[in-house]
Amino acid sequence: MHGKEPSSAGSMNSAERRATAGLATIFGLRMLGLFLILPVFAIYGTELTGATPALIGLAVGAYGLTQALLQIPFGMLSDRIGRRPVIVFGLLIFALGSGVAAEAQSIHGVILGRALQGCGAIAAAVMALAADLTRDRQRTKSMAVIGISVGAAFMIALVAGPAIAAQAGLAGVFWATAGLALVAVALLYGLVPAGGEVAFRPEVNARAGGLPIVLRSPDLLRLDLGVLVLHLVLTASFVVLPVVLESRLGFAGGDHWKIYIPVLALSVLGMGALIGIGERRRILHRLLAFVAALVIIADLILAGFSQSLPAVLLGLWLFFVGFNTLEASLPSLLTRFAPDGLRGTALGVYSTAQFLGAFLGGVLGGAIQGAYGVGGVFIFCALAAGVWLLAAVGLSAPASYQETTTQAETT
Repeated sequence: MHGKEPSSAGSMNSAERRATAGLATIFGLRMLGLFLILPVFAIYGTELTGATPALIGLAVGAYGLTQALLQIPFGMLSDRIGRRPVIVFGLLIFALGSGVAAEAQSIHGVILGRALQGCGAIAAAVMALAADLTRDRQRTKSMAVIGISVGAAFMIALVAGPAIAAQAGLAGVFWATAGLALVAVALLYGLVPAGGEVAFRPEVNARAGGLPIVLRSPDLLRLDLGVLVLHLVLTASFVVLPVVLESRLGFAGGDHWKIYIPVLALSVLGMGALIGIGERRRILHRLLAFVAALVIIADLILAGFSQSLPAVLLGLWLFFVGFNTLEASLPSLLTRFAPDGLRGTALGVYSTAQFLGAFLGGVLGGAIQGAYGVGGVFIFCALAAGVWLLAAVGLSAPASYQETTTQAETT
């Protein structure tokens, strides 16, 4: 799977397509289980014994905290024992946490369940397995499909979450998330082809000192900063976007999906164009700064023109083009910079940065909104994206890009 690619390898082979489809479905089901509670928990959570606004916020954030803590250990473990056992174990813990939350009568029980859900930290192992099962030039396509599955899960959750809650309450939503996790376990063995993973040899994989090696790589750290900022900006933005849609543009809470879904769907076109250019010309690492600039422009539009529906639609479209492009390209580039045998460890650090960014985005977004209003949050997001732009400019070209350039020059 990782040998020299034939020059005609312009598309995925059947094994790569099957692996990508299976892992995207698994990841999408997992994320759907998480997203289902977002549009309903603030409403239904108030019915739990002992619920306060602060504890409701903790129940939402507990998942991100445990995810951030465990992504690196799970990524390192996947380098030692293989990706599949780690993914299965994580999905079962997630299902257990969902069941605990479903049966809870108090907010404290839901907090425990959410923390258990987060203990199933499989993002690094799933992305590492996707990288194992795809060739270098097809890897961004695979990551893009996985990224699209996350966007699709988000869109479905905006409609399905309220529908399930209306019929079965908050417990029904959590039981649905448990069921989705168990389905994902079955799909891992039913859809994802076996036998293509990297060989797990003690002398190569999970070698001593692996984490310090990963943490000393400037290029890996730039990508880790990128995903931290990306999810910080996403979470902070969604602290105030519902306020913009409802209080400034007149869309009731149940109608927000009418804005999000078309914008997300159209953003896929922009993402596809940018990733296509980046891969064909082997300049994906150079496009990151341009995409960061798109996010900055989007946030400035949202900060200055949040009472204009066309401006908000344009700002959201630019934002999601940038977000989806980075969501697909950052992990793909990271797997190309990761040292041999330490891909799971590198993706563990990356995933930790991702969930830490989401946690910080929620905390800082709420604080800034209280002090400076909606516009202040979007300006903060633009400044954060500016920090990432400066870091992205210094990113090196992956070795695979350099090898391709050298081969082209010698022919």
